[in-house]
Amino acid sequence: MDDKSPCNDIDFKIDQRQYTHTQEFINNLPYIVMMLLGAAIFIISFESPLWAYSGAIAYLVYAVTGTFWIMVFICPYCAYWNTRFCPCGYGTIAAKFRKKEAGNRFNEKFRKNIGVIVPLWFIPLFVGVPPIIRSFSWWLLFLLAAFILDAFVILPLFSIKHGCKACPQKNQCPWMKPKTNLSSQ
Repeated sequence: MDDKSPCNDIDFKIDQRQYTHTQEFINNLPYIVMMLLGAAIFIISFESPLWAYSGAIAYLVYAVTGTFWIMVFICPYCAYWNTRFCPCGYGTIAAKFRKKEAGNRFNEKFRKNIGVIVPLWFIPLFVGVPPIIRSFSWWLLFLLAAFILDAFVILPLFSIKHGCKACPQKNQCPWMKPKTNLSSQ
């Protein structure tokens, strides 16, 4: 690899597919849908408009902040940093905030920082389940079911089958690293 390669400190081949802004938007749709469904769960779950809308806004702010957290604290260690090869577009945005860091620390940084956004998958459930138990609502049930389908099925499948599939760091990634068979060791 040449010195300008985003992965000159890691021994792997980078996928050469470049993404347009439209493709990046489509690749982010499951996450955007999760954010919007989570906010809708807040709005439907609280009787008080003050709590409903302030909770929804806080959830959206947290989701957007979490996205920038990933860009600032994980993306600089990614091989796709500052390239159009990043399926979600975070790599080019991250370059505006941070300089490139050693790619061999990607696994460490991913493990350390991914926990910041994990609560986004659970907060709407903690908010929506108690009200549905107290007074059943088909609308809230629909939102919770749609949220669960998107957050726990569509988004992970979309990431694994698309975004992570061609990632040059998938063998180092805690989510994609090939699992070892303990019985064969």
